[in-house]
Amino acid sequence: MSRFNRFGPPTPQGKLTKTGANGTVYVDWKDIESLRRAMSPNGKIYGRKRLGTTAREQKMVAAAVKRARFMGLLPFTSATL
Repeated sequence: MSRFNRFGPPTPQGKLTKTGANGTVYVDWKDIESLRRAMSPNGKIYGRKRLGTTAREQKMVAAAVKRARFMGLLPFTSATL
């Protein structure tokens, strides 16, 4: 099923953020499947409007994607370029 409806805004896919035991909000850089949903097939990070995150959450998503790329868990670009 497509993420986009024919009429209206896109349907949310789920939250990227998690809440810790002490109530802090964070994005786990080891959760590769949720981070892949935040990226285009070419490797770009989607914007706030597409992901439905706040500015603070978007900064955490970008940092988590960059950290996962550096650790070798996510690609910097697609392999089909």
